[in-house]
Amino acid sequence: MAGRQEVSKRLDLLGFFCPIPIHETKAAIFSLSVRLESDTAWVLEVVCDDPETLRDIPILCDRMGVNLLEVVENSGEYVFFISNTSDKRKRGEGHE
Repeated sequence: MAGRQEVSKRLDLLGFFCPIPIHETKAAIFSLSVRLESDTAWVLEVVCDDPETLRDIPILCDRMGVNLLEVVENSGEYVFFISNTSDKRKRGEGHE
């Protein structure tokens, strides 16, 4: 994440398996969206070791309209960087 926006919140979900990582990530995305103004950009860092998250978190991000910036794998740990600055939001889609 060098050169990018600072992480707003970090979730440490090491040792938890499905469905906990997805549930907690969804709750954190919702919390950041509600807590911060809609025009305020945020970055969520999620650290976990459940290999299912490699499939599930990108799907969750797509469904929630947020951007999966980066996934870093290191010795069985996965770090996801998620932001509310999705392509849809940048283009103004979904707003009437």
